[in-house]
Amino acid sequence: MVADFDGTYHAILGRLSLTKFMAVPHYSYLVLKMPTKKGVLTVRGNVYTAYTCEEESFKITEAIDLSIRMAETVAQASQIPPDQLRLPEQETPRKNSKSKEHKEVQLVDGSPEKTALIGANLDTK
Repeated sequence: MVADFDGTYHAILGRLSLTKFMAVPHYSYLVLKMPTKKGVLTVRGNVYTAYTCEEESFKITEAIDLSIRMAETVAQASQIPPDQLRLPEQETPRKNSKSKEHKEVQLVDGSPEKTALIGANLDTK
């Protein structure tokens, strides 16, 4: 007997149902077999449909998890006093300063923009 199912799952059978029907599921091959009066009933799943359903399930789970975490973050942010929510002022970037302690060395001949600062008082050892 072959049952013609279009989708991946039309029913979710629990362990008690599988025991009652004496069904043997093989999850890797997406096959469910159970004995009947006329022989063994084989129900085959579609791998592409199963993969698509699994992929959609992951997307939905991720969206639900994201919305839960967002709600928690908003709740925690509402408990912070407004004066602590200000962004700190950005420091001005520091420029490389040439001093007597440093020496500018050209790394590539003919490329004055490719330089490095090294210590000027290094031992010659």
